[in-house]
Amino acid sequence: MVSNYIISIVALFSFILLLHFHLRRGRSPRGPLALPIIGHLHLIKQPLHQSLSAISAIHGSVISLRFGSRSILLVSSAAAAQQCFTINDVIFANRPALLAGKHFGYNHSMIGVAPYGEHWRNLRRFTTLHALSSSRLSTLSSFFSGEVHSLLRRLFSDTSPTVDLRSHLWNLTMNIIMGMIADKKYYGTDTTTNPNPNPNEGMRFRRIVEEVFELSGAACMEDFIPAMKWFSGMEKKMEKLGKEMDELLQELVDERRRSWSLKSSQEKEKEKEKEKRILIDVMLGLQELHPEEYTDTFIKGMIIALILAGTDSTSGSMEWAMALLLNHPETMKKVKCEIHEHIGHERLVRDTDIPKLKYLNSVIKETLRMYPPAPLLIPHEASEDCTISGIHVPKNTILLVNVYAIQRDPKLWSSPMDFKPERFEKEEEEEGGERGFMKYIPFGYGRRRCPGEGMGMRVMALALASMIQCFEWERINEDEMVNLDEGHGLTMPMANPLHAKHTPCTHMLHILSQL
Repeated sequence: MVSNYIISIVALFSFILLLHFHLRRGRSPRGPLALPIIGHLHLIKQPLHQSLSAISAIHGSVISLRFGSRSILLVSSAAAAQQCFTINDVIFANRPALLAGKHFGYNHSMIGVAPYGEHWRNLRRFTTLHALSSSRLSTLSSFFSGEVHSLLRRLFSDTSPTVDLRSHLWNLTMNIIMGMIADKKYYGTDTTTNPNPNPNEGMRFRRIVEEVFELSGAACMEDFIPAMKWFSGMEKKMEKLGKEMDELLQELVDERRRSWSLKSSQEKEKEKEKEKRILIDVMLGLQELHPEEYTDTFIKGMIIALILAGTDSTSGSMEWAMALLLNHPETMKKVKCEIHEHIGHERLVRDTDIPKLKYLNSVIKETLRMYPPAPLLIPHEASEDCTISGIHVPKNTILLVNVYAIQRDPKLWSSPMDFKPERFEKEEEEEGGERGFMKYIPFGYGRRRCPGEGMGMRVMALALASMIQCFEWERINEDEMVNLDEGHGLTMPMANPLHAKHTPCTHMLHILSQL
């Protein structure tokens, strides 16, 4: 009798203890059935953000997945994203150690993939104080305008029936980034910043950037099932491309180092102002003062980070914007009317005009809503256990935030599949508005938010405004809409390069002919 009583007490105590730990840990997230060894990798298809959106549509906006041996938390709701990047921002400030970061990010030392800690804080500090500070971007205003004018000149001289907008926009962003970094210009006949341009070097950079984004945007099986390295060959491709990238970047640094060392003191003094724009010179100067911190690896990592962040994503977003405008000529006309109202036809759009062009800015925001530069934010990793939406998230879980799904959520956006720039003309529709905090995060949020957001928005607005001011744009076939299929890759390019017809505006000929 006593023994039965003791057994009952022990059983009750055990039940209460288990219940306590269960409540402390939170409930387990729902998810699809996992297969042995591979987990949910069999469900992953390209484009990755679309296959993950399909999974979330069935199983919920916060679900647990397993990619091989790695635990994944897939978040597709603004409410859950808010918990990740506000309450738990420090916990999710870390990055997982993936192969792309190893081979393209200098063994995870580059700003975009570095783990959270003192090294990352130094990288972030340099970026915000030297590379992309507001004051530096302001001093670069005339440089940005000059490169946009070069784009207009190339478009004006292009008499072919159609123009390849992807190439033109890529060339613009590459010239801007390389001008800032190394005083180089690869594209265009007016190579004022570099009298001896090397087109082969420019083509090598373009190919490397495109391949880095393509390989980084793929779900690499070897990240989750290490034994796959004997079969897939993905890491070998990354390793080969990473070595080629490093060689090209080292050549760039050594070339600038030789150039700077050969200058006299007087020449260096004359170029003091110019040096503020040329980032390699800034880093080489810091290297002389702090060689243990500003190593060549630091310099190369910063260069490739800026190239990756400032070329493909910016040019791709402009390409999406032009495609949407070509499919909505009434919106294009409204943008043109706004430019005419605030700037007129006697001069080109200036950087200082952009804040006045509110409808153009709404067009850019709507483009980034529908086609964010990174439809899946760069993966985060939990540095300790936490709880998201009542769900226990163990330490080392990889966090995937599906921005593409959040920014097309019908619970947050009216007619989310429709291109409606007007939605951003109302303040409450913007980020942080009353209909849903963090429903609009094309550049991420929190500590790991993209530091190049300000520059990207600046270049996009100036280039798009200038192109629309100076040219009439039409689809190649007026009876056929531009194909808006999405391609593969980390930055979600258009599946097909955008081509369009353009005609110089009659009232802008006197300006275009003088560029």
